Amino acid sequence: MEPFQYIHSSRRTFLVDMGLGFTGMALGAMLAKDGFGRDRIVSKGLVQSPARARSVVWIFLSGGYSHLETFDPKPALNKYAGKTFDKTPFDNPVNSPLHRKRFRSVAAEEINVRDVYPTIYPMQIGWKKHGQSGIEITDWWPQLAHHVDDICFIRNIWTTDNDHAAENQIHTGRHRLDEQQPSIGAWAHYGLATMNSNLPKFAVLGGPTRSDTRQSIDSYYLGPQHAGVPLAIDPLNPLPFGQKIASQSQAQQIREYQLIHKLNALSALEYPDDKDLLARIHSYELAYRMQTSVPEAMNFASETSNTTRLYGLDNPATKLAGERLLAARRLVERGVRFVQVFPSTYGVWDSHQKLKDNHTRLTATIDLPVAGFLKDMKQRGLMEDTVVVFCTEFGRTPGLELRGGGKDGRDHHPNGFTIWMAGAGLKKGIVHGATDELGYNALGDGHYVTDIHATVLHLLGIDGKRLEIPGRKRLEIDHGKVIQDILA
Repeated sequence: MEPFQYIHSSRRTFLVDMGLGFTGMALGAMLAKDGFGRDRIVSKGLVQSPARARSVVWIFLSGGYSHLETFDPKPALNKYAGKTFDKTPFDNPVNSPLHRKRFRSVAAEEINVRDVYPTIYPMQIGWKKHGQSGIEITDWWPQLAHHVDDICFIRNIWTTDNDHAAENQIHTGRHRLDEQQPSIGAWAHYGLATMNSNLPKFAVLGGPTRSDTRQSIDSYYLGPQHAGVPLAIDPLNPLPFGQKIASQSQAQQIREYQLIHKLNALSALEYPDDKDLLARIHSYELAYRMQTSVPEAMNFASETSNTTRLYGLDNPATKLAGERLLAARRLVERGVRFVQVFPSTYGVWDSHQKLKDNHTRLTATIDLPVAGFLKDMKQRGLMEDTVVVFCTEFGRTPGLELRGGGKDGRDHHPNGFTIWMAGAGLKKGIVHGATDELGYNALGDGHYVTDIHATVLHLLGIDGKRLEIPGRKRLEIDHGKVIQDILA
């Protein structure tokens, strides 16, 4: 047996070891507030100045809402209802080169006709113009309609996955058959310094919606420390395993964490390239700091009754979405960089059948909370430095879905759909882009989902083209293109 030998640490190793302790955490927080973190990022060449926004609230509706019955009404669907595409005066959209260019079915094309149902299905709700801008949205959004003059609607988004892996694709930019990429929230986390060392930079409310949608908040090769942190709307237990046991004193817990950090620091020196280990060290530090700050952020006791009613917390139908959006506002107020909100559960907007019943019920759960969120953010001045993104994974088919004897629904439709954005650095009360007369194809080049990513990163002051990791070459489509026409 070899005799035990002391390890003679270098001055640098000693300082690193000290930096991993709790005093180092305090020092790091002060340095970050003094701009140290930003200097580190500038040295990477990621930041472009000035940033128009400091935070993002990304609202995602799982399942694929119908763009035709929400934000892109098409009168032609009613006029030619029951006719096939080739019986209208318009070019058959299935024959368009845009359809062929963007079509990427997982199943063989000859057996998968999901997005080419040819019999036109009429709109299931009325619509009208709203605001000074005269933007048309459907009657299912009476509260949101009051805010159209603050919103930029983008009606020419497209993607390629025609099944629910598109929930991941809109967040990562990659089709399920390709190598996966970090999510948009993870890239924002990687590229930005913290504004509050006691809260995660990338927080998630209501998601991921299932285990197979973890990719929508994941960080992959960036390292697990950049992944989204799911939080619960429960001040007593907002973070799994994030509270000390009742029998443990504060001093005892501090000593426990100090011991853990000493042991982890020794391992980190021995295995400096172990990203999981470094992420674990970071998570222990962050978990300790979050023990008091996260419960406070999730505690609505300080909110007035007017505010809670504004978000619909007094109504069981709107309470779930309202709580998550109110929590998002509170997190942004406290310096969280990226808040990803799932205001409804997995797949509920997937209206293969009974679209009218489904969307009537679901918009009633979302409309008031989202409108209340926008109003609250605006009156607090938070929209001046926050970007709000409201999106889904794809639209719905202009044609009637026929599978299983369908008679009142629409299938998945990645060829063209609508999202909207609002807030810092964006034009207000505009519609950008369009789909064709039947709402089938996004016209022109359209915008692939990573164009949304590029625009968000640009508003945050990050040059998305420089987000590259050695050995991980990103494709041009991964970077996307900033949607210049919507910038203020």
